[in-house]
Amino acid sequence: MNLKKYFVRALHRLQKGPGYTYKELLVWYCDNTNTHGPKRIIKEGPKKKFIWFFLTLLFASLVFWQWGILINTYLSYNVTSSLSIGFKTMKFPAVTVCNANPFKYSKVKHLLKELDRLIEAALERILQPTPGNGSENASPPLDLELWHQLPLVLIDEHDKDNPIILDIFERNQTSAVNETAAGNETASDNETTWGNETSCSQQGSDNCTYRNFSSAAQAVTEWYVLQSTSILSKVPLHERIAMGYQAEDMILACLYGAEPCNYKNFTQIYHPDHGNCYIFNWGMDEEALNSSNPGAEFGLKLILDISQQDYIPYLSSAAGARLMLHQQKSFPFLKDQGIYAMAGTETSIGVLVDELERMGYPYSDCTMNGSDVPVKNLYSQYNTSYSIQVKHILKSKMLQFLGTGRGFPSALEQCLTHRHLTARMCLKIWRSSRRKTSVPTLSFPLPSDTQYKMTISMADWPSEASEDWIFHILSYERDMSTNVTLDRNGIIKLNIYFQEYNYRTISESAATTIVWLLSSLGGQFGFWMGGSVLCLIEFGEIIIDSLWITVINLISWCKGLKQKRAQARYPDAPPTVSELVEAHTNLGFQHEDVGALPRDEALPPEPGTPPPNYDSLRVQPLDVLGPDSDAE
Repeated sequence: MNLKKYFVRALHRLQKGPGYTYKELLVWYCDNTNTHGPKRIIKEGPKKKFIWFFLTLLFASLVFWQWGILINTYLSYNVTSSLSIGFKTMKFPAVTVCNANPFKYSKVKHLLKELDRLIEAALERILQPTPGNGSENASPPLDLELWHQLPLVLIDEHDKDNPIILDIFERNQTSAVNETAAGNETASDNETTWGNETSCSQQGSDNCTYRNFSSAAQAVTEWYVLQSTSILSKVPLHERIAMGYQAEDMILACLYGAEPCNYKNFTQIYHPDHGNCYIFNWGMDEEALNSSNPGAEFGLKLILDISQQDYIPYLSSAAGARLMLHQQKSFPFLKDQGIYAMAGTETSIGVLVDELERMGYPYSDCTMNGSDVPVKNLYSQYNTSYSIQVKHILKSKMLQFLGTGRGFPSALEQCLTHRHLTARMCLKIWRSSRRKTSVPTLSFPLPSDTQYKMTISMADWPSEASEDWIFHILSYERDMSTNVTLDRNGIIKLNIYFQEYNYRTISESAATTIVWLLSSLGGQFGFWMGGSVLCLIEFGEIIIDSLWITVINLISWCKGLKQKRAQARYPDAPPTVSELVEAHTNLGFQHEDVGALPRDEALPPEPGTPPPNYDSLRVQPLDVLGPDSDAE
């Protein structure tokens, strides 16, 4: 019951409103608020009242201006970076080693036989351009099917408007060329360039697009890579793995700290650019190894044989081992972050560890593990974690798919494995981005990761004084032969270790927090207006009362407008109660005088009968009784 009375009173209070006018409410607020300034407006004289009103308005504007700046700064979600140095037992990085040459030439020579004959004939044409000087007449005829798919041409640009295109194996010349903007620029003193035909408007058309090179060596290497990739991509994966360098042949010796190891401690993966690669301490099947001491004696020592004599002559122009240090369970992107180790040397790599801790949403688009990235991890088959290299590869493959990216040989290989796509079609997709002028905006989050900074030093190994017995021992251990099967051109020694027993952590933190925002807002309000949170509550109270008064006034105005419309529709005032009683009494007298039915015999009205028109009843007795009614 008490609750009902409370709500009834609250309803009456809502209907009544604050009980003030706008002017009274404003005067009351200025007289009772704790904010400096408004009190002086109502208590000072006219001149000072104007001055205090101006100052109060000015400082209030400054407060709102500063508040806007502070809120905008907070919503920008800036971060600050801090550097800290720690000491702990660290996980030894995963080490990936590959051969710079992906396949043994002795195992793929039969597949590349026609391609090698074609490139040798092309080199003869390049080195001996005069007809009749070559030796192609004494050899079997060439199969030019591969050549016509992707020809290598010579471009004469003495006339920039009408360059001349000369196919090495054809005598005719063409003057229509649509050169791409991408590729190597031609030197100002050399008017001749080499090009690979990438696409034509129609089959056999002269309106083609070429990728330019300033050197024939670059053009020949690029052409051979594309053609060999097209051929080898059609070979099943298990056969390509067998054509590469095997772990037992490549890894001659291994030592981690004081513990011996061998090729069985490495995990084999197939890399599109480097063939068989081997990862030490990847952490997929067993726990990662820890290192508690710095120095070369506590790191990883490897002796590798790259068998340089079995390199593919036109595919690999660099000799050595390709290696990379990365986190456990992450895919090695050797093309982006790998380094070379030269044959005949001992390469020492000192490692420093940097741990990066980035903040996530809303301070950035960073992710902790890649689970919130709306793109499938293309390397999920290796059960690898999300890394910054995965982010770059995802973006590059997406751009390539849209026809606006450069692409990668691995992606080109996937294209070439499709039975309905030729090398020309895949290359057209791969190079089409160079004709594009706009690139779509693709955002991929950057993860928190660990980076390894390397300090590299090299020395000749083995020395001339010790190379004889070292090669004898290594040859015997690998081939069980007393003959020397190794030489300086194929042997590499690696030392990988922590340079210092510490790690650096670069962490991000929020530059502005909600505590900073509240303190800054309060500081500005207190400095300019001398106010506090209670002053804001008072200001909110007056706003609520003003809205209350506005609502009550609107309701009253609506009621008044409704009454005015009713008066306009019915101009005569409605009869009062006394008038209705008098009219009813006079109506009874009328029935008795004119001989109407007795009152006890009068029938009651039927249900639903409309009430009588009392206006007509009030006027009718005056006509019946006549002028003598006043005398009675």
